[in-house]
Amino acid sequence: MRNELRRLIFLLLPAGIFFAGFFLLPMARLFFIGGSGKTGWAAYAAILTDSNYFNSLLSTLAVAAATTAATLIISGISGVFLQRNRFPGNGMLVAMLTFPLAFPGVVIGFMVIMLAGRQGLIGQVTQALTGEKLVFAYTLSGLFMGYVYFSIPRTILTVMAAAEKLDPKLEEAARSLGASPWRVVLDVIIPGLKPAFISAGAICFATAVGAFGTAFTLAAKINVLPMVIYTEFTLSANIAMAAALSFVLGAVTWIVLALARTAAGSSVAAAG
Repeated sequence: MRNELRRLIFLLLPAGIFFAGFFLLPMARLFFIGGSGKTGWAAYAAILTDSNYFNSLLSTLAVAAATTAATLIISGISGVFLQRNRFPGNGMLVAMLTFPLAFPGVVIGFMVIMLAGRQGLIGQVTQALTGEKLVFAYTLSGLFMGYVYFSIPRTILTVMAAAEKLDPKLEEAARSLGASPWRVVLDVIIPGLKPAFISAGAICFATAVGAFGTAFTLAAKINVLPMVIYTEFTLSANIAMAAALSFVLGAVTWIVLALARTAAGSSVAAAG
């Protein structure tokens, strides 16, 4: 028994050291720095009482939630279809859909500008059709577009992997009992893909909450928490407030991932 305990400790020690060094210690350091400013520990309360910080938090969570919902819908439909239907060019299409994995956030932000910016393609088309130029790259809508763009690749891969493991006999049984195509989707396919949806959705949400490169590229009228942290740190030299906001952002991300781990079990790792 003692030998087994020693072996367990020996095996878990590297993971424990890594977890402490790269998560616990940085988060603890951020937490104490956040309470070391002029306002002390009230900096954490200011996140809820100060309208600027609170609105940025709400905007961040809202964009992340909308991104997650849109990504799961698009990737869910596309992933199941591509997994179950083989046709010429299938592999190329999957490669194109997952290609944005290679792009950093700054590049994606620039692509959004090229589409929906002042000189973008969408603006030129809408001006030709309606006489008015549609520009939304520098708003939350543009940020939403960028987040969805880089969230789809990893989500669609997760869905395709999960769809491959679905048992077609369950769907055949449901149809033989008179279930309509929609009932098959709602009662068989979606429940079967639920762990993948939860895990991929958690990763998507956490990534959108903390993404900085795309927001920085588009940050003309965007008030999201990563940009507020950057502004507090660089322009206002308010290191304590930046640390407090960073701690809250990290805590929210960790809570979402922990809840997803509880709901989906070990499948969360597959989403990465």
